[in-house]
Amino acid sequence: MDKRPPVSLLVAMRNEADYISACVTSLLNQDYPKDRLEVLIYDGRSEDNSKAIVENLIRNRKEYRAFDNPKQIQAAAWNLGVQECKGEIISIVSGHAEFAPDYVSRAVETLLRTQADMVGGSVRARSHGVLGEAIARAISAPFGVGGARFRYTDKEEFTDTVFMGFCWRATYKKIGGFDEELARNQDDEFSYRLRKAGGRIVCNPKIVSYYNNRAALRSLWRQYYQYGYYKIRVLQKHPRQMNVRQFVPPVFALSLLGSILLALFAFIFHLSSFFFLLSLLTPLLYLLANLSASLYTASTHDWKYAIPLPLVFAILHISYGLGFLVGLFKFWNRWGDKIGKTPLF
Repeated sequence: MDKRPPVSLLVAMRNEADYISACVTSLLNQDYPKDRLEVLIYDGRSEDNSKAIVENLIRNRKEYRAFDNPKQIQAAAWNLGVQECKGEIISIVSGHAEFAPDYVSRAVETLLRTQADMVGGSVRARSHGVLGEAIARAISAPFGVGGARFRYTDKEEFTDTVFMGFCWRATYKKIGGFDEELARNQDDEFSYRLRKAGGRIVCNPKIVSYYNNRAALRSLWRQYYQYGYYKIRVLQKHPRQMNVRQFVPPVFALSLLGSILLALFAFIFHLSSFFFLLSLLTPLLYLLANLSASLYTASTHDWKYAIPLPLVFAILHISYGLGFLVGLFKFWNRWGDKIGKTPLF
């Protein structure tokens, strides 16, 4: 008899008609014992036909169930799932993702072998079209995402967080659920609490999944702006987790804005050309770094990405930095707030 622990996968979705079929189908094809795997799917009141697609796929499969998520955000969906599910091991799932057939098996093996508190794989971003593929390359490159090693590591190692982590039910009992104030970074904040409680997180690239990233610049801007905006709330609740790299994007955005204002000042008041060029030092240095990273990234994948990559990298950095600065202004008086974890049991 197979004695592997029962696993529950908690899928959060809203308006995922373009992706949810591939996501659920890849879960249906898992090689983990069917009687030890349940999948709970929470729909955030989609305005497209996402829910109908899911209901058709899981018809007559008692281990797959669909529910309504009135609050619509991912954190609320995952909290509902943790309370409803029966598995000893629980993993959150994005409706934008697809999974290798041995995804669950690899994760359970890694969790048992390493005795870590949470495990997951590295992010394998992919999309369609030259622009979408360029975005995938950018969010998988160190220049694009900084020290977030779980996005590009090719070896098993301890990390700050992972993509769609697997952990024991006991972990949720110990540290609570996801912070429902956060429309973004809720899994990031959960990982902070886990590590603060002495937990260890392991990223194993052999736990293979694929993230279908945005293929439009506008939606990419909005996504990373929100990452920066809500990062402030995470840092306010966990000030001891701060490190220098988290302040690079906002400092860059602020210096870029300052450089532009100084250049306008020099131009309007007819200051020396030396002062004008000096005021543009930050933008010029960034442009040089951006072009160098773009050419390197294109050379390791495909030269067709060389044209869109500089713009994609700039959007990642500027939108995140501006979101961080706006969040700092918006939440300036909320330092010291209590951790917004949700008790689940």
